[in-house]
Amino acid sequence: CVQPSVPPVPNYKLSMSIPEWLQAIQTYMKMLQYNHTGTQFFEIRKTRPLSGLMETAKEMTRESLPIKCLEAVILGIYLTNGQPSVERFPISFKTHFSGNYFHHVVLGIYCNGRYGSLGMSRRSDLMDKPLTYRTLSDLIFEFEDSYKKYLHSVKKVKIGLYVPHEPHSFQPIEWKQLVLNVSKMMRTEVRKELEKFARDMRMKILKPSSAHSPMKERSRGKSLSPRRRQGSPQRRASKRDKS
Repeated sequence: CVQPSVPPVPNYKLSMSIPEWLQAIQTYMKMLQYNHTGTQFFEIRKTRPLSGLMETAKEMTRESLPIKCLEAVILGIYLTNGQPSVERFPISFKTHFSGNYFHHVVLGIYCNGRYGSLGMSRRSDLMDKPLTYRTLSDLIFEFEDSYKKYLHSVKKVKIGLYVPHEPHSFQPIEWKQLVLNVSKMMRTEVRKELEKFARDMRMKILKPSSAHSPMKERSRGKSLSPRRRQGSPQRRASKRDKS
């Protein structure tokens, strides 16, 4: 019997521009195809350390099976590792259509002052976006407008932090550092929040809310200093109020 052809994993060449490289990665993902079977071939636990998720990504390249949006994000991180000029971060959407809620995630890309994305979806305009958007909010509104075509209203947008380029990192991915209830906000408000967040991201001043920094990771036995702890109950309460 004829073996199905396995698409070759793209290799970065120095002659390539970053947009060309991202295009090669996206083309490869499309060759794997979107998984319509209803069975997920790869288990992705979002809380796993990055190193474990990169092992799963390696498995995806070996197996060449169809993938869904979450697997595409992990694969996109794996294939863009080692390109320090390319920052990667997850963007999640919660949408409402015909009485049901839907969840979707893509990999946001920031490089050379421009935003874009990589990903997989049943819909061609809900996955990759070219690296041409001047601001993060322009990119998010582009997704929102694409959703409108399918009569989906976007309820929430969650933005994670830049994913480290260190494939052996024990840090988990920070999936939702910023959560916006966009259905209850004016676009001007959404833009303001996103731009402040994007600025903080670029200046690298945001720290993961769920994970410890790599330094603390190493001194695992020590508890947090009491000073840090005192503020946390109010902080948790204020977070709940927002949701």
